[in-house]
Amino acid sequence: MKLEHIAIWTSDLEKMRAFYLHFFDLESNEKYYNPKKKFSSYFLSFKKGARIELMHRPDISEFIKNRDTQLGLAHFAISVGSKQKVDALTETIRKNGFTVIGEPRTTGDGYYESVIADPEGNWIEITE
Repeated sequence: MKLEHIAIWTSDLEKMRAFYLHFFDLESNEKYYNPKKKFSSYFLSFKKGARIELMHRPDISEFIKNRDTQLGLAHFAISVGSKQKVDALTETIRKNGFTVIGEPRTTGDGYYESVIADPEGNWIEITE
């Protein structure tokens, strides 16, 4: 078994797509659009492994935006291959005006990681 993809509801599909493509060396399919449901999405693919599905539907985006709390996915991790790449990508993301939640460090369970937030606040661990 393997993780095939994760899906993220987003209020700004194009902004989120641009962020992930720019920083994480992903490839995107063509935009899918279902006019009946007003649903649109992209699948962003890593060269090896899982994909990220970015999804937008106006009614769901408004519902999510107006919630007080959320249970569920806390973060997901993207491995970049080395401590130096964790450091470099974290700094690049910071210099581009995005939020670094946790500075690069070795955690108690042995991961070398940083934590950043994407443009809509989803937490991403960048691991070696």
